[in-house]
Amino acid sequence: MPDPEGPADAFRVDSEAKQVIPVGIPPVINPFDENALEAALRIKNQFDAKVTVLSMGDKLAQPVLRKVLAAGADDLILLVDQHFKDLDSHSTAYVLSNAIRRIGAYDLILTGRQSGDWNFGVTGLLIAETLQIPVINLAQKVEIKEDSVFIEKLCDNGYEVVRAHMPALVTVSSEVGELRYTSLRALQSVSKKPIQILNALNLELDLKKLTHRIIFNLCAFHDERQCKFVEGESPQDKGENIAILMKNEGLI
Repeated sequence: MPDPEGPADAFRVDSEAKQVIPVGIPPVINPFDENALEAALRIKNQFDAKVTVLSMGDKLAQPVLRKVLAAGADDLILLVDQHFKDLDSHSTAYVLSNAIRRIGAYDLILTGRQSGDWNFGVTGLLIAETLQIPVINLAQKVEIKEDSVFIEKLCDNGYEVVRAHMPALVTVSSEVGELRYTSLRALQSVSKKPIQILNALNLELDLKKLTHRIIFNLCAFHDERQCKFVEGESPQDKGENIAILMKNEGLI
């Protein structure tokens, strides 16, 4: 995905095509997914676990995605197919769930709390529902104890500790921390590591279950400003005139 932290003037809105087109913005991994990967790598360091990363899209930048291998993930699986373009959240969860089943046994699935572009924040929850496993969202800390996962789940006034038996799914928030630094040498060492690529046929998907996002209207925001000078013979008069003007404009 294009870097969501890019400047606003680097994105162009095509109202007819209903697309936001980045100009000169490099692709990056979804920041919240990087948080999830960092949580997974901490578990790996503690329990010598295996970390497999799934990435789905129609055009995936492999050099960018290899960053997950350089950071410490064991395997990277790309889900690439023309049918995967612009899917809605339910269909995205359907594809990812089938890929997870294909991988085989698992203990814990970690996803970002939301994407950095559409920000729906429901795909992880839908994956858990499809796989029929427990789910905890908005995690700021993830710990494994015996056969359970303990989560510090964000709430309005702090956090609460939630426990779930594994296998389970957890959506991770940015409070977990940023993905660890990956050196140039580490990136070079994984530049030729094999990557598995799967498509709709490999996953035995029912294409009739795939539905796409429908954008009814897309337009650029135009910020228009108006300036009015308020006169008055004294500071008190100016204050009263400002109050009258704001009342007439419906601001107070």
